[in-house]
Amino acid sequence: MDFSEESLIISDILDGDPDAYAILVKRYQKPIFNLMVRMTSSEEDAFDLTQETFVNAYEKLDRFRLSSRFFPWLYTIGMNLARDFLRKRKTAVIGAEEFYGSQNNLLIESGQENTLVEKLDAQRVKVALQKLPQDYREAIILRFHEGMSMRDVAFALGISMSGAKMRIHRGLLKLHKLIVRDESNAS
Repeated sequence: MDFSEESLIISDILDGDPDAYAILVKRYQKPIFNLMVRMTSSEEDAFDLTQETFVNAYEKLDRFRLSSRFFPWLYTIGMNLARDFLRKRKTAVIGAEEFYGSQNNLLIESGQENTLVEKLDAQRVKVALQKLPQDYREAIILRFHEGMSMRDVAFALGISMSGAKMRIHRGLLKLHKLIVRDESNAS
């Protein structure tokens, strides 16, 4: 969905067509749900927070600037809800084993060694990512998992573009150190 399509849909909603909102929900439900799962480590909580994100966005849609992209604005609402949820539950640090499950689920079949290595490498990155401070983790997820531009990352996090670049850079450095440290501890 391109920017002009989004703007037309939002205009339709603001002009009294609430059914048009279903198009935006369908388009962005999965990325918002994925954000919530990564932040809470619970599909049940993620489902509730995803719904709450879309309800809040609908209620605040009259504040949305049609000259902006919708997804970063929606993501910001979701991110703020997730932060509030984590503050209330005091679970900002998610246990990697609980979040990602046991590695026992990885089966080695003939010819799948490379796939297993890729899964284990991805697992290491995910575990290390969960150990990062929340502000670095959010910036890295937005940039590399969601594929947002630096401008959109800055908007979603409510910081300057140079601040977003710095946060991502520092987050990647910390992530690298965590992965190297975890590998040396495993040896």
